[in-house]
Amino acid sequence: MADAAADRAIVLFSGGQDSTTCLAWALDRFASVETVGFDYGQRHRVELDVRAPLLARLAADCPGLAGRLGPDHLLDLSVLGQLSDTALTRDVAISMGENGLPTSFVPGRNLLFLTFAAALAYRRGIKHIVTGVCETDYSGYPDCRDDTIKAMQLALNLGMEARFVLHTPLMWIDKAETWRMAERLGGPALVDLVRDGTHTCYAGDRTHRHAWGYGCGTCPACELRARGYREFTAGAA
Repeated sequence: MADAAADRAIVLFSGGQDSTTCLAWALDRFASVETVGFDYGQRHRVELDVRAPLLARLAADCPGLAGRLGPDHLLDLSVLGQLSDTALTRDVAISMGENGLPTSFVPGRNLLFLTFAAALAYRRGIKHIVTGVCETDYSGYPDCRDDTIKAMQLALNLGMEARFVLHTPLMWIDKAETWRMAERLGGPALVDLVRDGTHTCYAGDRTHRHAWGYGCGTCPACELRARGYREFTAGAA
């Protein structure tokens, strides 16, 4: 890959808290940062609707970060939704499955996301790929674990004869520290943007506003986000 690729990154940007924080992290480190999102028929597809406003607000509210922001890409992965029978692709309740994983787990989702992001990065001449997966405060998804990401980096580099680097800034921190990272990177403006502009709720609820942002307040994603925000604000008091 070209030498210029060493200072360029692409961020898997869903429109959620974690990916928005990772975007700020990448903008703080790389000269040029592009974003990629995926439409896989997700039940909470409202996350796709907030992506463009988030990028616009980032440019307006955090100009120190936004100056390096490059093109945004949205890829159609509807086949994933067609294959999946989960609480994120069907209108069913989120519960614990017999396999010990919540029914919100979409098999192969992050593996496909990283493969398509790498294919896009290859075409765009980009070396660094940033994703917001975490195995500290998470729902137990196996495709969010550090071992999975390391294996994917090896497979992508072997399969594409490339030297991609997969970055996981949130892997070993909890949700409270994710809020603190946003504050360190962009100050109160970025915290406000993450709180009010991002979407994490699995139910796709943008009608109920809480201290930590919008959501149903009861799904696993809302519970993790709310607990992290409480710990974050308690530490700042």
